Amino acid sequence: MGLEKVKHIVLVLSGKGGVGKSSVTTQLALSLSLAGHSVGILDVDLTGPSIPRMLSIETSKVTQVPGGWAPVLVHDAISEENIGSLHAMSLGFLLPNRGDAVVWRGPKKTAMIRQFLKDAFWGPTDFLLIDTPPGTSDEHISLVETLQRDALPGQVAGAVVVTTPQAVATADVRKELNFCAKTNLSVLGVVENMSGFVCPHCSECTDIFGSGGGKVMADEFKVPFLGSVPMDAQFIALIEEGRRPRYPVGTEVAGHDISSKAAEAPDAEDKGSLVDKYKDCSLSHVFKGLTGGLVEKITASGGR
Repeated sequence: MGLEKVKHIVLVLSGKGGVGKSSVTTQLALSLSLAGHSVGILDVDLTGPSIPRMLSIETSKVTQVPGGWAPVLVHDAISEENIGSLHAMSLGFLLPNRGDAVVWRGPKKTAMIRQFLKDAFWGPTDFLLIDTPPGTSDEHISLVETLQRDALPGQVAGAVVVTTPQAVATADVRKELNFCAKTNLSVLGVVENMSGFVCPHCSECTDIFGSGGGKVMADEFKVPFLGSVPMDAQFIALIEEGRRPRYPVGTEVAGHDISSKAAEAPDAEDKGSLVDKYKDCSLSHVFKGLTGGLVEKITASGGR
């Protein structure tokens, strides 16, 4: 496989669509990069590849190299700022047009995933995050079987399972946890996404979908609970429009005043890379703690 230089492989799973799995994958990658780790994202959601759009690199194309593909560079490492590099690979980079439908049967999906794992050549990478489609279908079975057969000992760290607080979501995500148990895939933890909505005007967080469902589910299955992530319109604007997040004066998250830059330069142009702008997002502080806990769990498990 083209994964020999990858230290840790983490699958991001969910039993239900629409819970923000790709959003969580993107923010885990950005947060790990901001912590100085080199990161890769492999998007195996073949019929709905959203990672290129999440990373604002939809027009990019993969580079052919002898024997396979070189993943797309999102940003280089910045040693003076302790920022690690980020690369991505997705079927979205191979489609002629952004809106082209992928109408494939199971065997072709299975072959494509195996080709991704074999022919995408990752350079030295601390963490490879694999963004999966919802459910427990052919793609998941092929992915896990291929990794268990071909990955190096200790290379597959486990899975992060994403849910939202509602009972209808946790009911489906329970099936994903059962899938992990049946395939002997370690669960690194559960993330409760969309746990509240951050008002763009006053930054108050309201639990419009309830809260706590993810924690209850994690306790039920005796797996770690990594944390809750609210919805933030500023993050959506960052992804959709490239707009740098700006918050009302006095806004604090995890003890940090995140309104200072907006107060000092409210009319500043939205320049800079995605990872640079993400530092100003409230969710970057949420994911900093979440990612720190995840790295500790992987390190404690005695991976490569």
